[in-house]
This record gives sequence, structure tokens and C-alpha cells, in this order.
Amino acid sequence: MMGQDSDEEPCVKGERIVALARQWLGTPYRHQASCRGVGTDCLGLLRGLWREAIGPEPEAVPFYTPDWSDVGGEEELLAAAARNMTRVPSGGALVGDVVVMRMKDGGVAKHIGILARSDEGYETLIHAYSGHGVVESPLTPTWSERIAGIFRFPDRSF
Repeated sequence: MMGQDSDEEPCVKGERIVALARQWLGTPYRHQASCRGVGTDCLGLLRGLWREAIGPEPEAVPFYTPDWSDVGGEEELLAAAARNMTRVPSGGALVGDVVVMRMKDGGVAKHIGILARSDEGYETLIHAYSGHGVVESPLTPTWSERIAGIFRFPDRSF
């Protein structure tokens, strides 16, 4: 899924994001939290990485329930990602990019992860989800088929 990196700079930035994300591994899952080592959900992981790599969050996050997307059916997460990050074309993903995923067919995108690569060379996903906390999972077809959009942190982050 990840493209070839002809420009080393985005890859170096991405490796920094992955290194920061790996510091969150083992953080317990806590809905709407964003505190490394204490608790986070998938959006909280992204928010925490943003604060560590860039600074203050770009917009306030409203209160949301675990089933927030089931009510309105609007692509709020994809829209927020597009407002604050650079969309990556299909086939252009690099380590450190943010993936926004659908958790069910026909549902709105409501899950976020960070693309990474294992020491063995296979693609992985660093993400937080209920019952697991922050983990690094192989990017299997089950996960990759759920990707609705890929985004890159803005250049000002480094």
C-alpha cells in the first residue's frame, strides 16, 4: 500500500511520527481521552501526536459518544482531516501518514491509525481501539480494505 518515497524529507518526518506513536503503545483505551500512558481513543492518539509534533490542536473537538457517527451519517472525521492535513493520493502513502477508516461497510469513517513498518518490513497500523488500547497491528487486508482516506501531517510540524 505504501508508495515509494522519492523525496526523503516526508519519510523522515513520517519516521518521527511513528517514533512518537510507538511511545503511546500500551496506553489503555479511554473514550474521548488523549493522554499518553493514561488513556486514549483513536482520535485522542492523533490529537496527542499533533500536540507532540506540531503544538496546539488546530480546532476544538466537540463531545462525541461512541456511536456518534450512527446518528447523523456525515463524514465529519474525513472532513476534519481534510481541513487540517494534506490528502495523500492512492498509492502515495508513507510511514507516519494518517489513515481514516470505516469500521463497517456503508458506515461513515470513524477510526484513525498511523501507518508504520515493522522491523521485518511489513506494513503496520498504530491505533487505539476499545478493548485493546494502543497497539501496533499488521496492516492486513481486513484493515486496509477499510481505509477511506489517507492524510499527512502538515509541513509546519517539523
